[in-house]
Amino acid sequence: MFPDNSIYIVGESKTSTNNAITQQYNGFFIALVVNRDSGEILDAECTSTIDITSNFVKAMFTSKYITDLDFLLEEIESRYFGSSQKALMVAFKNANIKYLQIMNK
Repeated sequence: MFPDNSIYIVGESKTSTNNAITQQYNGFFIALVVNRDSGEILDAECTSTIDITSNFVKAMFTSKYITDLDFLLEEIESRYFGSSQKALMVAFKNANIKYLQIMNK
């Protein structure tokens, strides 16, 4: 399903204690399948209690580049108005850091 040069990265963060995602999963997670060589995000999914949330996040990230940190953070800020907006931003930053660490090994 994914090419041999793809890698799987999970970014994590916390959400507010009254958020349904926190109550169900104890945190917020974004999973990304990334082309190791180009940084293109091939697939994305996040913890959510509503399927449309994960589908929206997938559409927002797929075919973008994990290295375009500022662009994608602006996308989240201007398009995603769910209660876990900040958690999504932190989780993506966390995934970005992990990608950079992997590439610098």
